[in-house]
Amino acid sequence: MNTLSFIGLLREIFRKEKPDLNRIVEKGLLAVKIGQMFALRVDFLKPETCAHLGRLYQHNPELPSGDFFNLLSRTVNEGWRDAFEMIEDKPLATASVAQVHRGRLNIAGTGHDVVIKLIKADVADQFQRDVEHVLRLFRFIIFFYPKLRRVANPLALLEMIRQDTLAELDLLNEMKHQAILRGIVDKYGREVDLKGLGFPRMFPDYCNSRVLVMEEIQGPSINDLLERGALDYSLLLRLFHLHGFYIFGTGIFHGDIHPGNILLQDGIFYFIDCGALARVSERLRSGLFHFMKNLAWYRFDKCAECLHRMSEKTIDPERFLAFRRRLLDLYEDFPGKTVSQISLTRQMMYTIRLGVDYGMEFGEGMFPVIKSLMYLDGMILRCNPDAVLMEDMRANVAELEPYVTH
Repeated sequence: MNTLSFIGLLREIFRKEKPDLNRIVEKGLLAVKIGQMFALRVDFLKPETCAHLGRLYQHNPELPSGDFFNLLSRTVNEGWRDAFEMIEDKPLATASVAQVHRGRLNIAGTGHDVVIKLIKADVADQFQRDVEHVLRLFRFIIFFYPKLRRVANPLALLEMIRQDTLAELDLLNEMKHQAILRGIVDKYGREVDLKGLGFPRMFPDYCNSRVLVMEEIQGPSINDLLERGALDYSLLLRLFHLHGFYIFGTGIFHGDIHPGNILLQDGIFYFIDCGALARVSERLRSGLFHFMKNLAWYRFDKCAECLHRMSEKTIDPERFLAFRRRLLDLYEDFPGKTVSQISLTRQMMYTIRLGVDYGMEFGEGMFPVIKSLMYLDGMILRCNPDAVLMEDMRANVAELEPYVTH
């Protein structure tokens, strides 16, 4: 992706009409990942534009059947295919880096319905070159506009995209990260209610860095349920609690928790595509938790204090008082408002930007949490636009508080 191509990508994303997803996909994997990131940025784009860009999570070209099986045969050991009773020709799903097919694995005479995930192409080198080019471009821009580094730092975001995508391109990371998330459930499951959370079984003997074989979960994705208007709001609140424990209780969490990466079967949420694992420092997770707790009870003066404690750079008392006055103005109309009236995502981004304007600085670890909150906020907006989310979250906040370091 050269400079002109990158400028063309931004023009496509910010055009008045809906972006042409095919044009974005044609620009390569980095363009798709940037488009997916902007699908979260309701502080920059119209909600309908964000929803349209969100289709990039599923709007990806699939490999023809012959190409899929040829690539599979070059990726696995001789005899690998003999362990399968069948592998379907038509893909079950196609993502930006991988394609998934149903299959049936026969182990010791017992059949297991599985899905086979295959990295579609060796795109890592081109992706790395594209990232480096765009990084050089942003370093040049930041030289003349250094404040950009402190407001949704594009260098940090690109580096996060790079690390997460390279992790996705090695499917052994998905097994490793799933084991970490599953281990947290095993460790805390007796003292905190984590029922209703599951992970598909992996079959490591048939996996490598390019191929993953795991149990098929028959239930629909959260995205499918939202599109059909068939998801109960109370289940989403339950999902907030489960994912919230990972973020605020442990600081280790699924780094790409978009609605296509959560399946629901028999009342159990299954987290899939765990290639991107996010971590947040104890200071940030504790500070963000207490910010959200005070936000839920509309204690906005306390929110100002929490945000300042999270900043890597403190500001003088006079400047802080000016910041707090502005924050109280920002949240003046927030109490009692539904998610359709005031987006939590938009409000959070405005709040962080306000802190930066008054001299605060926030670590790169904050964005993965904000990204998760963006996903969850977007699910609520699609499921129950009349929800007063922060008031509904009060019970969840109380349940999580004993596990957050004060």
